[in-house]
Amino acid sequence: MSELASEPSAPRRPVDDLGYEQARDELAEVVRKLESGGLSLDDAVALWERGEALARRCEEQLAGARERVQAVLDAAEGVAGR
Repeated sequence: MSELASEPSAPRRPVDDLGYEQARDELAEVVRKLESGGLSLDDAVALWERGEALARRCEEQLAGARERVQAVLDAAEGVAGR
């Protein structure tokens, strides 16, 4: 079962505690719930806000991975250039 509870107001783990895969999976669930409709305006806005935070977390995680890959590539270029 998903980390995202069936009720939009249910307690969830802080976004900063989630890894990339967890944030991505929860974001997909948020999108599914928003697209399915049937939520009150307050619940829909709360889910949208959570989704925005999850998307930012995913972007942060991907940026960190890109930096790590670039550092390895730069190091390899430095070794090869000697």
